[in-house]
Amino acid sequence: MTEPITADETTGAAGALMAADDTRNEATSLWADAWRELRRKPFFWISLALILLFVVMAAFPQIFTSVDPYHADLAHAREKPSAKAIFGFDGQGYDVYARTIYGARSSILVGIFATLFTTLLGSVIGIVAGFFGGWADALLSRIGDMFFAIPLLLGGILILYTFPSDLNTPYLLVVGKVVLALGILGWPSIARLMRSSVLQVKPNDYVQAARALGASPSRIIMSHILPNSLAPVIVVATINLGAYIAAEATLSFLGIGLQPPAISWGLAISEASGIGLIRAAPHMLLFPSLFLSATVLAFIMLGDAVRDALDPKLR
Repeated sequence: MTEPITADETTGAAGALMAADDTRNEATSLWADAWRELRRKPFFWISLALILLFVVMAAFPQIFTSVDPYHADLAHAREKPSAKAIFGFDGQGYDVYARTIYGARSSILVGIFATLFTTLLGSVIGIVAGFFGGWADALLSRIGDMFFAIPLLLGGILILYTFPSDLNTPYLLVVGKVVLALGILGWPSIARLMRSSVLQVKPNDYVQAARALGASPSRIIMSHILPNSLAPVIVVATINLGAYIAAEATLSFLGIGLQPPAISWGLAISEASGIGLIRAAPHMLLFPSLFLSATVLAFIMLGDAVRDALDPKLR
């Protein structure tokens, strides 16, 4: 015979269900409060407008220019900005404006895919390490420490120098190599952040209530752990996106990132930094640098605004 359910057990189960419902409402309220806070910040709208502009520029460059970025005319080499070419021409006679517009695609693709790669990989590893603990936590943390000890740019140089690209390498493969190099070295910071967030959330009452009700680990993670641990990761990932765009430009500047015939701001800056070119044709360096700086600044501003909105102590 089965024993009758006592009043205490019924009350405990009901309380656990109410705690789980309160958790979902709290998570919803957190994002709703953050959105209300973001809407009042001018820097959020400025950064969002700049990001949308650069994304549209990367996706549909034909909207901004009808000039072929691969058309070179040595007769116009190093000509200064004029009505014919508002950004002037570079050392090989390419239109700097067209090259700058089309250069947004490579730089933003690398930034977005590197951010997605590091965020997904780092989040999964951080959740597994923080939630399950024990030997899994120790093993994953030590692996992360080994990768974390390698500086991003130095490691990227070593990886891309070991697996170089040439003129016959497909464009997407070149971009993929840069993304992979940045992603392999960038995930430990996200994993550490997610692990610490999970360790803060795991002892909460609603997680223990879900355990008591017999919820599976996957359900606990997806319904309770992940929604309440994700906010810091989103903030850091947004800031990292700008950092990865800058890292791609640095690697391309050093000649081991994206390679011609690819077009990127880093390559344009590298070509404009030759001996004597900075004085003879400063426009070759000025405009790609301005676009690169504005893009990185926009993502950093967006990350700062999201951080302030998600942290109640900063409101």
